[in-house]
Amino acid sequence: MKKDMTGIILAGGKNSRMRTNKAFLKIDGTCLIDNILAVYQKIFSEIIIVTNDPLSYTEFSETLVVTDIYKEKGALGGIYTGLFYATYDYSFIAACDMPFLNEDFIIYLTEQTDKFDIVVPQLSEGFQPLHAIYSQNCLSHIKKLLIADKLKITGFYKEVRLLSIPEEKIKPFNKDGRLFLNFNTPEDLEKEEK
Repeated sequence: MKKDMTGIILAGGKNSRMRTNKAFLKIDGTCLIDNILAVYQKIFSEIIIVTNDPLSYTEFSETLVVTDIYKEKGALGGIYTGLFYATYDYSFIAACDMPFLNEDFIIYLTEQTDKFDIVVPQLSEGFQPLHAIYSQNCLSHIKKLLIADKLKITGFYKEVRLLSIPEEKIKPFNKDGRLFLNFNTPEDLEKEEK
């Protein structure tokens, strides 16, 4: 049964290093965004794509396609927009260039939301804020940062109830080490396809 939760895909980046829309890059013959949608459709009752190029996403009729409320505010602005339009209290948010999402891990994260506003994986190198669950309680905190033009995603984490998921809990879902992999340059993609 699908969860009463929203799955949000952030597809609004400038793609400056990749020089093309990352959502439509292919790995093993499938567009990255199609991989993500296939996972989301099994789990979530609602799916939202946040993009500044909505015409590129007209084929995705089963999703709500929205554009940034606050323009030019990076991923934090995308998170705000997705949460703003979400029907449900909780949303799982991922970037459009993460091809190795693990359905079981996302379900595990959704089961940790009780009493928390953010459920976020934390590796030794830090939080994974674009592979995390956010509640609508985050909206006012994010809005303050956006208005102040402070765009670090983790900038409001101390102000809300946060649960970080440590590496030992992540490892069983991340056996090949690719769970949080994302593509920023053509070289990243080439490496993965070898």
